[in-house]
Amino acid sequence: MSQTIEETLFDLLSQVRKGDSLSPNDVAKAIDATNWRRELPKVRGVIIGLARQGRLEVLRKGKPIEPEGFKGVYRVRLPQSETQSA
Repeated sequence: MSQTIEETLFDLLSQVRKGDSLSPNDVAKAIDATNWRRELPKVRGVIIGLARQGRLEVLRKGKPIEPEGFKGVYRVRLPQSETQSA
């Protein structure tokens, strides 16, 4: 399942403008439009793992944060160095 989440996440990120971010809700809805809320904990886990690897940035109020122990509303984007060189 995490592979599906990862693929969906990067597919959706490839469709946003460079530097723009994506809501984890969008990823969950793409996986299961009916029961998307059930998918959110799994999506969050994959996002945290990818952020630890440096493959994603987690954002709060538009600013990158550490992927450890954050709470509340967040978004994700590709790392800025990656989007600037692409």
